[in-house]
Amino acid sequence: CRFSQMLHPIFEEASNVIKEEYPDKNQVVFARVDCDQHSDIAQRYRISKYPTLKLFRNGMMMKREYRGQRSVTAIADYIRQQKSNPIREVQDLEEISSLDRSRRSIVGYFEQKDSDNYRTFERVANILHDDCVFLSAFGAVSKAERFSGDNVIYKPPGENAPDMVYLGSLTNFDLIYAWTQDKCVPLVREITFENGEELTEEGLPFLILFHMKDDLESLEKFQQEVARQLISEKGTINFLHADCDKFRHPLLHIQKTPADCPVIAIDSFRHMYVFPDFSDLSIPGKLKQFVLDLHSGKLHREFHHGPDPTDVAPGQPIQDLASSPPESSFQKLAPSEHRYTLLREKDEL
Repeated sequence: CRFSQMLHPIFEEASNVIKEEYPDKNQVVFARVDCDQHSDIAQRYRISKYPTLKLFRNGMMMKREYRGQRSVTAIADYIRQQKSNPIREVQDLEEISSLDRSRRSIVGYFEQKDSDNYRTFERVANILHDDCVFLSAFGAVSKAERFSGDNVIYKPPGENAPDMVYLGSLTNFDLIYAWTQDKCVPLVREITFENGEELTEEGLPFLILFHMKDDLESLEKFQQEVARQLISEKGTINFLHADCDKFRHPLLHIQKTPADCPVIAIDSFRHMYVFPDFSDLSIPGKLKQFVLDLHSGKLHREFHHGPDPTDVAPGQPIQDLASSPPESSFQKLAPSEHRYTLLREKDEL
């Protein structure tokens, strides 16, 4: 791979620069994998384009790979940024009360910094700092919030949203990480030109609400129904929302325009399927059945051959659609040696 050969000396020089700044070999490790020789590693981490730069913390691969400039300075700066402390220490609890409530925040109150509780909290913050704001308070500053020992709380977005307290063990990394991830990563995420490739690399189909940016009512309704009907499907499909104006191109794939929004569609990375009517969203089980029909292959089958015989009313002919569903809008972002970036698609609009 010519591009891998070009990056190799740059990557090696960046490692030398960082080694001088962090001589302890346990601080930062640079490593390279020949994916021809070690295809099992490439498959495990879904590596399908070369070169790919992935960041690992405590043995866990971060979902955001490095996509910055391929230069010694840029790579070294990226590592320095990753080494910065993701937790802001507060000196007065008044700082907590004046937090920006448009963002998700995790606050830890500890008796002392040199403790197993705080070290576990720090590990979690290092992994999820892109998704939440992390703060901590110690000793006398935090005493008022430690009436039953060290304490971690989640402050959701919204001025009047109630805090949520973590009730598990503070030294159990798996438990506190799962709890924090659930709070920091919203069930319905926004897809943008910047994160489209990253979301595609998760390898799950998309259930997308296309809505106008100022149409928060439709977004709230979609979020409520996803939480009500589809929480059990988390991990089998990604729940997303997109700005209709910015994503005109995907809408064109399903013969829609921003004037038709709100529109719900599934992108399987092979084809796109449209939810019949947004007004049906609140019908119990309707949205869930739409997703289940994707998993069973029914959406694809019915597009080609019309409704399944069991779904056709007596005397109603079965329609044969000699065409294919609209192609995926994000297929070029899916793992493939020929993929493009969504930014290019943006430039074409």
